[in-house]
Amino acid sequence: MEEILKYFSDLTPEQISQFEKLKGIYEDWNAKINVISRKDIQELYTKHVLHSLSIAKVMEFVAGADVMDVGTGGGFPGIPLAILFPETNFYLIDVIAKKIRVVNEVVAELGLKNVVAEQKRAEIVDAKFDFIVSRAVTNMPDFVKWIRYKTKKNNKHEFENGILCLKGGDLTEELKDFPKAQEFALSHIFDNEFFETKKVVYLPLKYKG
Repeated sequence: MEEILKYFSDLTPEQISQFEKLKGIYEDWNAKINVISRKDIQELYTKHVLHSLSIAKVMEFVAGADVMDVGTGGGFPGIPLAILFPETNFYLIDVIAKKIRVVNEVVAELGLKNVVAEQKRAEIVDAKFDFIVSRAVTNMPDFVKWIRYKTKKNNKHEFENGILCLKGGDLTEELKDFPKAQEFALSHIFDNEFFETKKVVYLPLKYKG
Protein backbone atom coordinates (compact mmCIF):
# COMPACT_ATOMS: atom_id res chain seq x y z
CA MET A 1 0.00 0.00 0.00
CA GLU A 2 2.87 2.39 0.72
CA GLU A 3 3.84 2.35 -2.96
CA ILE A 4 0.29 3.18 -4.04
CA LEU A 5 0.20 6.17 -1.69
CA LYS A 6 3.68 7.24 -2.79
CA TYR A 7 2.61 7.64 -6.41
CA PHE A 8 -1.08 8.48 -5.88
CA SER A 9 -1.11 10.83 -2.92
CA ASP A 10 -4.50 12.47 -3.48
CA LEU A 11 -6.72 9.43 -2.90
CA THR A 12 -9.93 9.87 -0.92
CA PRO A 13 -10.43 7.94 2.36
CA GLU A 14 -12.86 5.65 0.51
CA GLN A 15 -10.32 4.91 -2.23
CA ILE A 16 -7.60 4.19 0.34
CA SER A 17 -9.97 1.82 2.15
CA GLN A 18 -10.83 0.03 -1.11
CA PHE A 19 -7.19 -0.39 -2.08
CA GLU A 20 -6.34 -1.63 1.44
CA LYS A 21 -9.06 -4.30 1.21
CA LEU A 22 -7.75 -5.70 -2.08
CA LYS A 23 -5.03 -7.95 -0.64
CA GLY A 24 -7.32 -9.72 1.83
CA ILE A 25 -10.06 -10.20 -0.73
CA TYR A 26 -7.68 -11.61 -3.35
CA GLU A 27 -5.94 -13.87 -0.83
CA ASP A 28 -9.35 -15.21 0.17
CA TRP A 29 -10.52 -15.87 -3.37
CA ASN A 30 -7.17 -17.09 -4.59
CA ALA A 31 -7.33 -19.90 -2.03
CA LYS A 32 -10.59 -21.06 -3.67
CA ILE A 33 -10.01 -20.16 -7.32
CA ASN A 34 -6.43 -19.58 -8.44
CA VAL A 35 -6.40 -16.37 -10.49
CA ILE A 36 -3.05 -14.96 -9.36
CA SER A 37 0.14 -16.99 -8.95
CA ARG A 38 1.01 -17.86 -5.34
CA LYS A 39 4.27 -15.89 -5.68
CA ASP A 40 2.60 -12.80 -7.11
CA ILE A 41 -0.11 -12.60 -4.45
CA GLN A 42 2.61 -11.55 -1.98
CA GLU A 43 3.51 -8.66 -4.27
CA LEU A 44 -0.05 -7.81 -5.27
CA TYR A 45 0.33 -4.06 -4.80
CA THR A 46 3.43 -3.74 -6.99
CA LYS A 47 2.93 -6.38 -9.68
CA HIS A 48 -0.82 -6.03 -10.11
CA VAL A 49 -2.28 -2.89 -8.52
CA LEU A 50 0.47 -0.34 -9.19
CA HIS A 51 1.14 -1.89 -12.61
CA SER A 52 -2.56 -1.45 -13.48
CA LEU A 53 -2.56 2.13 -12.20
CA SER A 54 0.39 3.02 -14.43
CA ILE A 55 -2.17 3.57 -17.20
CA ALA A 56 -3.43 6.53 -15.14
CA LYS A 57 0.03 8.12 -15.37
CA VAL A 58 -0.45 8.23 -19.15
CA MET A 59 -4.18 8.92 -19.35
CA GLU A 60 -6.64 10.34 -16.81
CA PHE A 61 -10.10 9.07 -17.68
CA VAL A 62 -12.89 11.66 -17.45
CA ALA A 63 -16.25 11.31 -15.77
CA GLY A 64 -18.74 9.46 -17.96
CA ALA A 65 -16.08 7.85 -20.16
CA ASP A 66 -16.47 4.18 -21.11
CA VAL A 67 -13.46 1.86 -20.83
CA MET A 68 -13.32 -1.84 -21.74
CA ASP A 69 -10.73 -4.15 -20.15
CA VAL A 70 -10.11 -7.12 -22.47
CA GLY A 71 -8.79 -10.34 -20.92
CA THR A 72 -9.13 -8.90 -17.42
CA GLY A 73 -8.17 -12.15 -15.67
CA GLY A 74 -8.62 -11.50 -11.97
CA GLY A 75 -9.60 -7.89 -12.65
CA PHE A 76 -6.42 -6.17 -13.84
CA PRO A 77 -6.04 -3.44 -14.90
CA GLY A 78 -9.79 -2.79 -14.65
CA ILE A 79 -10.48 -2.97 -10.90
CA PRO A 80 -7.63 -0.70 -9.70
CA LEU A 81 -8.52 1.81 -12.45
CA ALA A 82 -12.20 1.66 -11.45
CA ILE A 83 -11.24 2.51 -7.86
CA LEU A 84 -9.09 5.42 -9.05
CA PHE A 85 -11.72 6.74 -11.49
CA PRO A 86 -15.09 6.19 -9.73
CA GLU A 87 -17.00 8.30 -12.27
CA THR A 88 -15.70 6.36 -15.29
CA ASN A 89 -17.59 3.26 -16.49
CA PHE A 90 -15.57 0.06 -16.76
CA TYR A 91 -16.58 -3.08 -18.67
CA LEU A 92 -14.37 -6.06 -17.81
CA ILE A 93 -14.41 -9.18 -19.98
CA ASP A 94 -12.62 -12.50 -20.02
CA VAL A 95 -13.34 -15.84 -21.72
CA ILE A 96 -12.76 -17.82 -18.50
CA ALA A 97 -15.88 -18.03 -16.33
CA LYS A 98 -14.12 -18.63 -12.99
CA LYS A 99 -12.06 -15.47 -13.43
CA ILE A 100 -15.16 -13.37 -14.07
CA ARG A 101 -16.76 -14.94 -11.00
CA VAL A 102 -13.84 -13.71 -8.88
CA VAL A 103 -14.00 -10.26 -10.51
CA ASN A 104 -17.70 -9.95 -9.71
CA GLU A 105 -17.10 -11.01 -6.09
CA VAL A 106 -14.27 -8.47 -5.69
CA VAL A 107 -16.45 -5.74 -7.22
CA ALA A 108 -19.30 -6.62 -4.83
CA GLU A 109 -17.04 -6.69 -1.76
CA LEU A 110 -15.52 -3.31 -2.65
CA GLY A 111 -18.94 -1.81 -3.42
CA LEU A 112 -17.84 -0.60 -6.86
CA LYS A 113 -20.81 0.81 -8.78
CA ASN A 114 -18.91 1.62 -11.97
CA VAL A 115 -17.93 -1.91 -13.04
CA VAL A 116 -19.73 -4.53 -15.14
CA ALA A 117 -17.93 -7.85 -15.70
CA GLU A 118 -18.95 -10.58 -18.13
CA GLN A 119 -17.60 -13.79 -19.61
CA LYS A 120 -17.31 -12.76 -23.25
CA ARG A 121 -14.95 -12.66 -26.21
CA ALA A 122 -13.96 -9.19 -27.32
CA GLU A 123 -14.93 -9.86 -30.93
CA ILE A 124 -18.62 -10.26 -30.05
CA VAL A 125 -18.95 -7.19 -27.82
CA ASP A 126 -21.55 -4.91 -29.40
CA ALA A 127 -20.63 -1.56 -27.89
CA LYS A 128 -18.21 1.32 -28.35
CA PHE A 129 -15.73 2.76 -25.87
CA ASP A 130 -13.45 5.73 -25.35
CA PHE A 131 -10.54 3.45 -24.52
CA ILE A 132 -9.79 -0.26 -24.52
CA VAL A 133 -7.21 -1.41 -21.98
CA SER A 134 -5.42 -4.72 -21.44
CA ARG A 135 -2.41 -6.29 -19.82
CA ALA A 136 -0.28 -8.33 -22.25
CA VAL A 137 -3.24 -10.42 -23.41
CA THR A 138 -1.85 -11.05 -26.89
CA ASN A 139 0.30 -9.39 -29.55
CA MET A 140 -0.86 -6.04 -30.87
CA PRO A 141 -1.85 -7.19 -34.42
CA ASP A 142 -4.23 -9.84 -33.02
CA PHE A 143 -5.52 -7.51 -30.32
CA VAL A 144 -6.38 -4.83 -32.87
CA LYS A 145 -8.34 -7.41 -34.89
CA TRP A 146 -10.37 -8.31 -31.80
CA ILE A 147 -11.39 -4.77 -30.93
CA ARG A 148 -11.33 -2.98 -34.27
CA TYR A 149 -14.23 -0.54 -34.70
CA LYS A 150 -15.14 -0.60 -30.99
CA THR A 151 -14.05 2.97 -30.28
CA LYS A 152 -16.42 5.93 -30.08
CA LYS A 153 -16.47 8.70 -32.64
CA ASN A 154 -16.12 11.70 -30.31
CA ASN A 155 -13.03 12.26 -28.16
CA LYS A 156 -13.34 13.48 -24.56
CA HIS A 157 -9.68 13.10 -23.62
CA GLU A 158 -6.30 14.61 -24.39
CA PHE A 159 -5.52 11.61 -26.61
CA GLU A 160 -7.70 10.30 -29.40
CA ASN A 161 -9.80 7.28 -28.48
CA GLY A 162 -7.93 3.99 -28.79
CA ILE A 163 -5.92 1.31 -26.98
CA LEU A 164 -3.85 1.53 -23.80
CA CYS A 165 -1.93 -1.73 -23.27
CA LEU A 166 0.47 -2.81 -20.55
CA LYS A 167 3.43 -4.55 -22.17
CA GLY A 168 7.10 -5.27 -21.60
CA GLY A 169 10.41 -5.69 -23.41
CA ASP A 170 11.40 -4.74 -26.94
CA LEU A 171 8.24 -4.08 -28.95
CA THR A 172 9.92 -3.03 -32.22
CA GLU A 173 8.76 -6.08 -34.18
CA GLU A 174 5.29 -6.22 -32.62
CA LEU A 175 4.55 -2.56 -33.34
CA LYS A 176 6.22 -2.29 -36.76
CA ASP A 177 2.85 -2.05 -38.56
CA PHE A 178 1.54 0.61 -36.15
CA PRO A 179 3.48 3.82 -36.81
CA LYS A 180 1.10 5.83 -34.61
CA ALA A 181 1.80 3.70 -31.53
CA GLN A 182 3.51 5.48 -28.63
CA GLU A 183 5.49 3.75 -25.88
CA PHE A 184 5.66 5.18 -22.36
CA ALA A 185 8.44 3.62 -20.26
CA LEU A 186 7.32 2.96 -16.70
CA SER A 187 10.92 3.07 -15.47
CA HIS A 188 10.63 6.87 -15.87
CA ILE A 189 7.60 6.92 -13.56
CA PHE A 190 8.25 4.28 -10.88
CA ASP A 191 11.60 3.55 -9.24
CA ASN A 192 10.85 -0.12 -8.47
CA GLU A 193 13.00 -2.52 -10.55
CA PHE A 194 9.87 -4.50 -11.50
CA PHE A 195 9.04 -1.66 -13.92
CA GLU A 196 12.45 -1.56 -15.60
CA THR A 197 11.22 -3.03 -18.90
CA LYS A 198 7.49 -2.34 -18.50
CA LYS A 199 5.61 0.06 -20.75
CA VAL A 200 2.21 1.51 -21.51
CA VAL A 201 1.54 1.41 -25.24
CA TYR A 202 -0.98 3.87 -26.65
CA LEU A 203 -2.47 3.32 -30.09
CA PRO A 204 -5.20 5.59 -31.51
CA LEU A 205 -7.97 3.78 -33.36
CA LYS A 206 -10.14 5.16 -36.11
CA TYR A 207 -13.89 5.27 -35.55
CA LYS A 208 -16.06 3.32 -37.94
CA GLY A 209 -19.85 3.39 -37.69
